Amino acid sequence: MNIIEMIDKKRMAKELSEQEINFFIEGYTKGEIADYQAAALLMAICINGMNEDEILAMTMAMANSGETLDLSDVAENVVDKHSTGGVGDKVTLIISPIIASMGIPVAKMSGRGLGITGGTVDKLQAIPAYRTDIPIEEFKNNVKEIGISLISQTMDLAPADKKIYALRDSTATVNSVPLIASSIMSKKIAAGADKIVIDVTYGSGAFMKNKLQAKRLAKAMKQIWKGKDKKIVCVISKMQQPLGHAVGNVLEVIEAVKALHGEMAEDVKEVVFTMCIQMLKLAGRKETNTQLENEIWEVIHSGKAFNKFVELAQRQGADVSYLYDLNKLEKAPIILPVISDKNGWIKELNAEKVGKISIDLGAGRKEKEDEIDRRVGIILCKKIGDQVKEGEVLAYLHANDSANVEKQVEKLKAAYKIVSEVVNQEKIVDEIL
Repeated sequence: MNIIEMIDKKRMAKELSEQEINFFIEGYTKGEIADYQAAALLMAICINGMNEDEILAMTMAMANSGETLDLSDVAENVVDKHSTGGVGDKVTLIISPIIASMGIPVAKMSGRGLGITGGTVDKLQAIPAYRTDIPIEEFKNNVKEIGISLISQTMDLAPADKKIYALRDSTATVNSVPLIASSIMSKKIAAGADKIVIDVTYGSGAFMKNKLQAKRLAKAMKQIWKGKDKKIVCVISKMQQPLGHAVGNVLEVIEAVKALHGEMAEDVKEVVFTMCIQMLKLAGRKETNTQLENEIWEVIHSGKAFNKFVELAQRQGADVSYLYDLNKLEKAPIILPVISDKNGWIKELNAEKVGKISIDLGAGRKEKEDEIDRRVGIILCKKIGDQVKEGEVLAYLHANDSANVEKQVEKLKAAYKIVSEVVNQEKIVDEIL
């Protein structure tokens, strides 16, 4: 087989065989296929798509490119959670300790930021000394002993996906149903998940730009899971504006910790509670939604959820004093307000534009080798449905470069659309599949 012939074949929108896909995954993982050749094939896939057989073959090839975990000897009823990405999506940091504090083990392997969407690993690494790259045995022991572990994707588990994931981020091949579905599901298969709830986002701040695309992605992922004696639920949710108030790694850690103390923005609360309830139901809980919601509030207000997060962080090497005193977390040297120049109501807050601004500030990567500045980002004071007056602060930019931040002020103003008539806030969760 020949990678050049495969690139040409997919360029002509022809189907790749299982053998060809295995050849590509194995060759790229071993370094026998160059980045530029892999990028060309990924672009052809991005443009021309894949059918169900190709997606399944891609998923299994990536899942089998390294070790696969069996968590049955660690804990029963392990439930995993994933999001297809968004701007300001710090939900994993909130949900995981909530579920674990309710007696349901959580074993999650996460990724770094991809495109305009933030990564859970980048947020966790904003907590000083938190180790995301722990050995697999330590990961399993943490799940067994404290009921939770959140780690980065290792070179032992789905290593092909790790390489492809980084390449997609720098080659404009992120927004593709086959590539997203195979990436997510290969990690879940390799990590031993058998019950998973996936937040499939759509809108300006997501890879899927409309609900139809989101449902196509959900269907593709459910099809992969079909017949494997595993359970999956997809929550379709909007990402037209950033989730919550913080965008940027340290800033999102702060917002997540506050949420674990009960201080949650309405959109964050809606997604968190929806996902938690679906995870609990997959784990076999039979109570009504209202009963489960009350129990979730109980573990938050009692401090159990926050204490579980502290236990996780401490177990994985973090200096937890930063979680008890958020003021200790390092802040950006420049904090600049973005001021409204008109009266009215916020009708739009374009999440894609906000995500691009956060990357320009240094919170995300333009090249796969880029170092990010975990201090920088955006605090959104006004969101869709809020009333604003001329002279009020719309947002604060947290930056490290005075020349750059001035450019971003006008860009952020342009991300807002302010109208004279009242705007109602919309629900975030659209559908559960």
